[in-house]
Amino acid sequence: MTEFSAGFKRVIWIVLDSVGVGELPDAAEYGDVGRTTLGHIAESRPLKLPKLVELGLANIAPLKDLAPTATPLGAYGKGATHSPGKDTTTGHWEMAGAWLDQAFPVYKYGFPPEIIAAFEKRIGRKTIGNKPASGTEIIKDLGEEHVRTGKPIVYTSGDSVFQIAAHEDIIHIPELYKMCEIARELLDGPHRVGRVIARPFTGTPGHFSRTPRRHDYAVDPPKPMLLDVLAEKNVPVFGIGKIHDIYNGRGVERYVTTTSNLDGMAKLSAATHAGPAGLIFCNLVDFDMLYGHRKDVEGFAKSLEEFDALLGDFLRVLTRDDLLLITADHGCDPDPRWETTDHSREYVPILAYSRGGGAGVNLGTRDTLADMGQTVAENFGTKIPHGASFLNGLRKSNETATSARVSDPFRS
Repeated sequence: MTEFSAGFKRVIWIVLDSVGVGELPDAAEYGDVGRTTLGHIAESRPLKLPKLVELGLANIAPLKDLAPTATPLGAYGKGATHSPGKDTTTGHWEMAGAWLDQAFPVYKYGFPPEIIAAFEKRIGRKTIGNKPASGTEIIKDLGEEHVRTGKPIVYTSGDSVFQIAAHEDIIHIPELYKMCEIARELLDGPHRVGRVIARPFTGTPGHFSRTPRRHDYAVDPPKPMLLDVLAEKNVPVFGIGKIHDIYNGRGVERYVTTTSNLDGMAKLSAATHAGPAGLIFCNLVDFDMLYGHRKDVEGFAKSLEEFDALLGDFLRVLTRDDLLLITADHGCDPDPRWETTDHSREYVPILAYSRGGGAGVNLGTRDTLADMGQTVAENFGTKIPHGASFLNGLRKSNETATSARVSDPFRS
């Protein structure tokens, strides 16, 4: 492979799916005034997030019982989503420099009859459901009927998704994936949803549970975006979790899927120990899938603490040639005062850590999530259509950064 020039030889980018830090100025347009995922979780009980706080998390926004640190070990700030929408695809695409002119369509009352009729004709089966629902609740409500009739369950949510749930013994995985491919073909034009998602499950009535063989079928991102320009520079990209699916595989040289945040961090650690240069891009989905959408505040809190504990060990393996970015793609505030289980239109945290510089740098409020992607692009000697890089700030060697590095507890 051709050598590429780089400031940091390796960038490790972790997306904490749904961990927002407070409403955006246009939150009212989305019904999200007052929502703050991390803020409300911190209000529910004292959070133990020592590593994230040391990096600068509590310096980004007020968090109950988490005090800002005088000498953060990382650079810190928050990012706004420029594009309309508040879903996974919108957030991740914008990180890569792709802005949307309009939000992906959502279906508060289910999909129109002509879409369902065309889908049923192509798959040779009738469907059930066709409404917004929680994935766990809809298999609880309709799973038995599905098993009895063989009709796949079609549903959506507050996101731009067409989801197909099926018992693995009734509709085998290859057939379910084929159904998703058909749906992806049909859902174009005004009905071009962000993702079609296979949602397999197993078990018996009253004891159904989803399996890890979920698969996402995204639309193709606009060109050029970050992973395209990195590929042109021969910068290897290793995707962990949903990354390959979100970008439709473009620019992702190698990838692994994950079954949980714990599995994701294990695979991230393995990839980091293996030492590949380039970009390691990881999405940790449990915060969103298991806790945000299910309104499980305590589960969300425990999951954040679990990540923080794993992060402590992970930071010790990083070198001066590594840059770690930690962020989110949107919010999903589980606070019960809001009945909705939808994502929330929020700022996302931005933490950047390297032993090579940048400690204590306040990145401020970034106008677009693309600032992170532009930083990665500049690091590898290229650029993307949108965003302002903060790479120079991470290379600063001011007094605050120097003193913080000397006392850095993550140094081996």
